[in-house]
Amino acid sequence: MDTLSYKTKSANAATVDKKWVVVDAQSAVLGRFASEVARVLRGKHKPYFTPHVDCGDNVIVINADKVRLTGRKMDEKVYVRHTGYPGGQRISTPRILKEKSASILVEKAVRGMLPKNRLGRQLYRNLFVYNGPEHPHAAQQPKEVKL
Repeated sequence: MDTLSYKTKSANAATVDKKWVVVDAQSAVLGRFASEVARVLRGKHKPYFTPHVDCGDNVIVINADKVRLTGRKMDEKVYVRHTGYPGGQRISTPRILKEKSASILVEKAVRGMLPKNRLGRQLYRNLFVYNGPEHPHAAQQPKEVKL
């Protein structure tokens, strides 16, 4: 067997083919939807996936206000953050966050599924979430994708 014909190809920033995709969150379950969006952002759906390179697509999420949570998560799920000051622990629920902006729910869910390092922070910048059906990225000619 000729072993030279079986070379592993690694992608790098110059060889990656990044595309723009639009994903509709209409009546999607938040966790399942966020895991698919994170997969596309990371690039795991591509044959040349390389773990240490940003080879994912730019994702535009529309209708984020129509995303849903199953069970009683809307009131019982808890998001905890800390201000950095003594006694500064702040708790909020998905219902409270959705009143501010429903896009926060999708952003938090997707961000939690990305790597916790500088690559994850760079991948997160490729996510664009909008509450309504309109988005300002028509110039990039994004493709509609069903997840």
